[in-house]
Amino acid sequence: MALDRKDLAILAELTTNARASHTELANKVGLSSTALARRQKALEDDGYIQAYQAALDLTQFGLTTTVLVRIALESQSDEALKAFEAEVGKCPSVVRCFLMSGTDDYILIVLARDIQDFERIHRTELSRLPRVARVQSSFALREVVNRAVPTVVFGEGKR
Repeated sequence: MALDRKDLAILAELTTNARASHTELANKVGLSSTALARRQKALEDDGYIQAYQAALDLTQFGLTTTVLVRIALESQSDEALKAFEAEVGKCPSVVRCFLMSGTDDYILIVLARDIQDFERIHRTELSRLPRVARVQSSFALREVVNRAVPTVVFGEGKR
């Protein structure tokens, strides 16, 4: 399905308010509620919309420390990668994991209550991951940008 301006407008609105009613969305993008509902369903069916989820304020849960953890494995063999990936998904404090190019094999995003909590996470979760040769951690001082989708997707800020 090729996306047109109305589809992009629907997606842009949903990324800022996924709880918007069909009537509210329809008014914002200039469609009838029926047409909006049909387009939104098509966007879901075609995989453009994968899920709707709440954005939580994790500080309300005491998670105030974001740590970027760089991992180098002892080997880049298929077995080593699979073993690491199978286990890192079980780490409850890891919220994202990226396989990387360059000197680090993975970058993890870890959420912790504070530095002492991260020390516990390092000891009980990260240090137990298989085939790890090196772990380097950096603490985020503050978040500057956090968007689920780059605005260029919606035609804003084109290069």
